[in-house]
Amino acid sequence: MKLPLLDIYQQKNILQVFIGINLALIGIVSLFYTYNIVENIDKREQQQLRLYAQLLQYSANHAAEENTEDFTILIEIVDQNIIQSRIPYLLVSEDNIPIDARNIDMPDNLKMADKQRILEQKFIDIKDEHPPIVINISDIRQYIYFGDSPLLTQMRYYPYIQLLSLLVLSVLAYLVFSSSRTAEQNRVWVGLAKETAHQLGTPIASMMGWVELFRSMPEQYSDEITDEIEKDVKRLETITTRFSSIGSVPVMKDEDIAQLVGPFLVYLQRRISTKVKITFLNELPPNQIVLLNRSLFEWVIENLCKNAVDAMSGIGSIEVSMVQQRNEIVIDIADTGKGILKKSWKKVFKPGYSTKKRGWGLGLTLAKRIIEEYHGGKLYIRNSEINKGTTFRIILKT
Repeated sequence: MKLPLLDIYQQKNILQVFIGINLALIGIVSLFYTYNIVENIDKREQQQLRLYAQLLQYSANHAAEENTEDFTILIEIVDQNIIQSRIPYLLVSEDNIPIDARNIDMPDNLKMADKQRILEQKFIDIKDEHPPIVINISDIRQYIYFGDSPLLTQMRYYPYIQLLSLLVLSVLAYLVFSSSRTAEQNRVWVGLAKETAHQLGTPIASMMGWVELFRSMPEQYSDEITDEIEKDVKRLETITTRFSSIGSVPVMKDEDIAQLVGPFLVYLQRRISTKVKITFLNELPPNQIVLLNRSLFEWVIENLCKNAVDAMSGIGSIEVSMVQQRNEIVIDIADTGKGILKKSWKKVFKPGYSTKKRGWGLGLTLAKRIIEEYHGGKLYIRNSEINKGTTFRIILKT
């Protein structure tokens, strides 16, 4: 039965999903709301210009009549509203020649020819933005071409700014949550490891005492048995040192990697299933030195080999090969086990992931961290085939 803590890390991140859904809803609602605002502003601006056009048309067609002062006042009021709204527009003749303009930026002290040239260019720029408003004055037809006011232009870009802001917020929220979750995991694993090391200390000291007692009575306990027990006790001391080192900066030393891996595999061979054969192929130059933490690196090899034994159900073969490629050392650990689905190649390195009923799902996680964070190398699945086996690859820099 797994610890509840590991089950937590195997479940989907409900909080992240909740935050993602809420950000998506906020984005959708904001987009619709902003779109409605933009449409309303656009309609209002067009209504102002249509009203202005109708007043101009009526005033021109009834200029001979009396009591047209009220229309003149209305025209001025609407015209001022258009100016204050900063809606750019051009009054254009049937020949597409600008007659009048509002809210068109032009430098001061320009000649009439230069002003006309600017208005003609502005007409080209805005003539396709909106359908023109027609003004019929007797037999003459004029048109009002207009563009979007600065406010409307800003509002049209606002949804994109909102989306970008929400995207940035989503990324930041994800990074903050992931980093806090990783930090929490690290604190749990470090605390668990150090507590394990502390608990192992007392029985190991007692076992060392028993070894010394056995050596003092060779007539009752053979040296061969005592030597093997002592090896296992020292092995426990090494494991305790490993657990104590988690969360601390490991001490790195130059090691002959072949002289480290070879004897260690011999040690493992005697302590795993007799139906599993370990083969060691060393193609490195003699005395190849690598900067390592011996205890932690042995832990990685042990984890990978024991996972291989489990994958083969205690029957099969493990081949450990080492070669040099340029300035790197490549170590492949291949088994003849049940294999791993490709979609799970990255999952196997996540905390809590395990296919074993009693597995904690920590071995490969710690192995990857030891290789990549402490030794500056890489650990990954080189290849795997169902019912044929898996090859893990370690790359170290020389």
